[in-house]
Amino acid sequence: MTLQQLQPGDMLYAASDITNDGSIPDMPEGEIIAPRGRRGVLVNTGHLEENEAQQVFLVRFENAQSELLPPVGCWPQELSAQPAGD
Repeated sequence: MTLQQLQPGDMLYAASDITNDGSIPDMPEGEIIAPRGRRGVLVNTGHLEENEAQQVFLVRFENAQSELLPPVGCWPQELSAQPAGD
């Protein structure tokens, strides 16, 4: 399965460490939101208004206690439809 085939509610994974770029309040810029391999749930997909070819994924990653964190926008290259090593 590819990222483009995923639907809201489907599970996906961080393909690399995903860090706060400063857009998430109450979290230091540069702090890791989801380490590589962390499981998340797809909330929605969309495109940038100024570049419709650029796809964006809204994802809620789990924390270390398996609780869902607030949604975060991710680029396709930051995500994988398969767990690391598969």
